[in-house]
Amino acid sequence: MLLTKLPAIDRSDHVQVVIESPRGSSLKLKYDPERGVFTLSRPLPIGLVFPHDWGFVPSTRGPDGDPVDAMVIWDEASFPGLVLSCRLIAILQVEQNSRRRAGTRDRNDRLIAVPVEARRYDRVRDVGDLSSRLRKELETFFLASTALEGKDLKVLGWSDASAAMALIKPRSRRSIRE
Repeated sequence: MLLTKLPAIDRSDHVQVVIESPRGSSLKLKYDPERGVFTLSRPLPIGLVFPHDWGFVPSTRGPDGDPVDAMVIWDEASFPGLVLSCRLIAILQVEQNSRRRAGTRDRNDRLIAVPVEARRYDRVRDVGDLSSRLRKELETFFLASTALEGKDLKVLGWSDASAAMALIKPRSRRSIRE
């Protein structure tokens, strides 16, 4: 089965996240569903690495046409292709220049999640459980990592766990119960 066709929601009502670029990587990898492989999207600017695992929620589609992006906050580095059962805790709302329609902008929000099995993060349940410093560092990472890509990324703000789940449910094409 292709990773993009996995259900967005697992049997325990947790969101599944497919990891593309693990924590510590200076390469932005992208899953190519046509070939079923991971390819190089681009290297990050010098000095930047992913602060946490980066990936997508399968069976979803964001306004930019790609699966909905997710950053998985925890103190481990996984590997490309790992599927993590997560709980959503926040959305970092952003917009950027559209790849598909010149002169327009697309929302390209980033879901923030923690793995269900990340026991040191058991108490992290919502955006308010993240320090303001961590939120600012994540914003700065996303701005810096796209600064040379012509995306003109703008941070719009943060939303909570319920908004994050609402973003997934209408965009999910299938759940494991189907």
